[in-house]
Amino acid sequence: MFNKFSAAFKLLPHCFPSRSSRTFTRTCRLLERMQVAIVRCLPGEPKLTISFSLDGSHKNMLRDQDEALGKVLARISNSIVKSQGKAKRSKKNRSQQPCEAAEPTVVKLLIGGGEVPDNVPNSEAWQDGAVLQVGDVEYTVKRNAPTFTTVELPISLLAGFPVCPKLEVEFGNLQDSEFTWFRENAPDTSPKTEVPGQDGGWAQVGCERVHVPCNQDIGHRFKLICTPREGSRSGAAKELVSVGAVEAGPGVCTFDNRHAYTVKEAEWPAVRVVSYNILADVYAQTDLSKTVLYPYCAPYALELDYRQNLIKKELVGYNADIICLQEVDKGVFVDSLTPALDAFGLDGVFRIKEKQHEGLATFYRRSKFRFLSNHDIMLSEALTSDPIHSELLEKVSANSALKDKILQRSTSLQVTVLEDLNKPGRKVCVANTHLYWHPKGGNVRLVQMGVVLQHLSHVISEAAPGAPLVFCGDFNSCPSSGVFQLLSDSGVPLHHEDWSSSGPEESCSMELTSTFPPLLSACGQPAYTNYVGGFHGCLDYIFIQPESMQVEQVIPLPSHQEVTTYEALPSVAHPSDHIALICDLRWNP
Repeated sequence: MFNKFSAAFKLLPHCFPSRSSRTFTRTCRLLERMQVAIVRCLPGEPKLTISFSLDGSHKNMLRDQDEALGKVLARISNSIVKSQGKAKRSKKNRSQQPCEAAEPTVVKLLIGGGEVPDNVPNSEAWQDGAVLQVGDVEYTVKRNAPTFTTVELPISLLAGFPVCPKLEVEFGNLQDSEFTWFRENAPDTSPKTEVPGQDGGWAQVGCERVHVPCNQDIGHRFKLICTPREGSRSGAAKELVSVGAVEAGPGVCTFDNRHAYTVKEAEWPAVRVVSYNILADVYAQTDLSKTVLYPYCAPYALELDYRQNLIKKELVGYNADIICLQEVDKGVFVDSLTPALDAFGLDGVFRIKEKQHEGLATFYRRSKFRFLSNHDIMLSEALTSDPIHSELLEKVSANSALKDKILQRSTSLQVTVLEDLNKPGRKVCVANTHLYWHPKGGNVRLVQMGVVLQHLSHVISEAAPGAPLVFCGDFNSCPSSGVFQLLSDSGVPLHHEDWSSSGPEESCSMELTSTFPPLLSACGQPAYTNYVGGFHGCLDYIFIQPESMQVEQVIPLPSHQEVTTYEALPSVAHPSDHIALICDLRWNP
């Protein structure tokens, strides 16, 4: 029944038989200037939505897909009559004159110039390119048009630091979408309310997805207008204005000199890897942090919005292919890191730490790698539930105090298997962890690492046979620790001092061996990767299998002078108490 209308729409140019192509072009331009009605209709969903604006009021209708079109059109007409009636009654109350009944508004849906019958189901009637006629107003129907479901600007804007909006699009492609940035001409001196239809004095300053304000922008607000697109199709533009004005940046940061080594991406077969504990906000904002751990750090520099500006600029400037992060707040991953790194070509996965609000994140460059699978675990849970750890569990159970302490920990391991797109079939296993923090917890960390290595061996044998291991993290272990020896020597002896690190009550001596050949610390053993007022030492590592990969380049760490410019870390020039490790690895032939 409805096929003839679909066909008529496809033959739209022929619906104007005696007119020239020039006339038809003018008609198409007229259609482009029509208002738009957005229809969202997906197979398998019982409802569809119809959205349009009329007389300054936004209409958003949720209707059954199998409902007859006539009911929707009647509903639109009746709502207009009610609105007109209210307006007339209000006018009558002011003028004390009797009011006449509102005339029904003619509402039609047209395809190819022909009216769609009232008994056609909504799912078939609301075709892309149809015309909704409401009285004298006409709307071009856009069905499943590209639509931004989320558009948000960061709260804090700093000169010299990238502004990465949080964007989510449906039926569209962020790479095809259009972005236009404007700067307010007059400096922002007081809170303002954006008035629709008023320009307010804005000057265009950029047209990329990410914009970097300059020093001349300090004191000015920014406006972003973004249009979602999918190829030649476009949807309704979204407009938003920054909450505050651009502020001055901190000047030189600890990572600026490091960026000189990472201006370009690593060339295949090299892979650039970053491991970085970015300091979770849940730890940075405690009274202990502000008064005991980091009393030297300016309070504003511990604020999340400020630190996020630095973290995003730092990570983006490394042009990495694989990034493993620790102490990542869930909100930071979703609202800040994912939008920023996605704009620069990286996808990410997140593993929340049980009982905590932070966790582990691994990002990978989608032009070089394809995500295959993840195999994340909570170490304490795996120790007691997975049979592959039964021998280790039996040994740990000899000391109930130590066992209880281990099982109370929510330490997790994130395992991501990726495929090299430049050489299909070649895989890499990327592991990311953050071990128990306590200075006297060497025995706990040894058991945790025993679980980690057994799990990684099992994952590689089952999901990625022959794949090399790239193991990143904050191990909370110095080079003299049992954990480091277990990784670099493939074993730790029975009498290593870490087995009794927390006292005789929790001592549990055992010989622990690794299922892997000796691993190599790709960045060596720096003097420190963590530098706070009361401690500095090497706690972070990127371990690799030297028989599978070799180190091509290690990006130098900041100088001691740079690290201590503001006494210690974090500071106004460095967003974390840890320092990122960066190296370029090359696949062995």
